[in-house]
Amino acid sequence: MSEMNYHHLRYFRAVAHDGNLTRTAERLNLSQSALSVQIRQLEERLGHALFERRGRQLVLTEAGRIALDHADRIFSAGEELVETLKRTGVSRRALRIGALSTLSRNFQMEFLRPAIARPDVEVILRSGRMAELLSGLESLNLDIVLLNQAPAADAATPFVSHLIATQGVSLVARPGPAEQADDLSARLSGHPLILPTLESGVRQQFDALTARLGITPQIAAEVEDMAMMRLLAREGAGLAVLPPIVVKGELEAGSLVELGTLPGVEESFYAVTTRRRFPNPLAAELIERSLQSVIA
Repeated sequence: MSEMNYHHLRYFRAVAHDGNLTRTAERLNLSQSALSVQIRQLEERLGHALFERRGRQLVLTEAGRIALDHADRIFSAGEELVETLKRTGVSRRALRIGALSTLSRNFQMEFLRPAIARPDVEVILRSGRMAELLSGLESLNLDIVLLNQAPAADAATPFVSHLIATQGVSLVARPGPAEQADDLSARLSGHPLILPTLESGVRQQFDALTARLGITPQIAAEVEDMAMMRLLAREGAGLAVLPPIVVKGELEAGSLVELGTLPGVEESFYAVTTRRRFPNPLAAELIERSLQSVIA
């Protein structure tokens, strides 16, 4: 088997980062035809197309994105060697993760901890809304998306939703009078509540619970962001309907107390991937580990 031609790889890397053959050719003082030949020879060597053309732009294929990850590591290692012979550079593999902007930071940390602890892994974390994160997953810019509900999947959007954790939801508040209430119904009816918004699965389950109990809740706030719910609970604005992991530190410190779990109300956490010809093995490793250890 013939060896890799690193000149081809270097030219490919330059085009991949520029996204434009003409611009790269001008920057490298090459003709477009010569640069195209270099790319084509690399594709023949690897056995896969590395780019597809969309209008005037060159877009990486899945094989191209994998090749670019390797090329970046290869040439970064060479740059480190030139900078200093005394320092041993550690090659890191990239793992790109997107997380819903309203998702519990504590949960994200629990999920990411095994990868962050590894010296050979570089975690790239982005947050956003579900639609933009799933778009990043489809375009192969993300390897995993963390959500609290499974997205719809069909032949056109082949998402794979891994249920990695389910946790009961509790009433959480500052220490005080709510602790003295005799039962759940008294707490729910006798105190203002900090609730997730109507679009939340937890809110829908909570509304079903209060309907069964015949309670009309006093709503102090409806909040999309779990971090803001935690802050409002700390300020004493009301009893918050939250998974305990969201306020793990406050519960341990005693600044907040858990008043009891809400029957039939749960928060689910999903790691969403997409079917890929060349999946990132780090993603599978992290998901498998999380199924065993996240939120024991």
